Amino acid sequence: MPELAGVLLDMDGTLIDSEKVWEVALNDLMKHLGGDPLTTQARRESVGGSLDSSLRICFREAGRDPHRVPEQEYRETGEWFYERAGELFTHGVPWRPGARELLGALRAEQVPAVLVTNTIRVLVDRALDTLGREHFTAVVPGDEVTEPKPAPEPYRRGAELLGADPADCVAVEDSPTGALSAERAGCAVLVVPCELEVPPGPRRVLRESLAGMTPAGLAEVLATVRARG
Repeated sequence: MPELAGVLLDMDGTLIDSEKVWEVALNDLMKHLGGDPLTTQARRESVGGSLDSSLRICFREAGRDPHRVPEQEYRETGEWFYERAGELFTHGVPWRPGARELLGALRAEQVPAVLVTNTIRVLVDRALDTLGREHFTAVVPGDEVTEPKPAPEPYRRGAELLGADPADCVAVEDSPTGALSAERAGCAVLVVPCELEVPPGPRRVLRESLAGMTPAGLAEVLATVRARG
């Protein structure tokens, strides 16, 4: 069994069931922009995305060309959206099945964990009240990288903060966007879908739930991906 250098964990839909919070915030934003609630297709497009991608989708669905929205309006709309999401996060967000137990096991066995998310720092800090800051060696928020997921930078940065090669780490993801980011970074990826189906791939191991997952199980994920070459 290969040595597991670290575990890089997504947040929304992976550790906490926050995608429903984002859905409320996005539809409130649509109302703020004078539009109708997001269609199912547009909502699916937003899952796992960054602030910029969510704003572009909402402006587009409200009948605005996001590339022609004045910079100040675009910025103020983003601030409104995250303020609304922050209000929702303050009420607390439920755990995804098995996530709390996995974080506890990683800490108990001294396997370093990094939180890697497209969510911005101010909201991650609120979510950490639920997740527990003590579980993470480092945090990589979406507003502290040049290119968020699906670019590989967030996961490369997470591995770098551990002083590890991404190829020696397992990423845990729930969305196609996040899985692609981790895969591009060179990680083995444990995929536990939440809102969307995630297609299989040579660097991906799919599982229905994190319930029962252990550090040894994550090492098996790494071994499985390496055996595929």
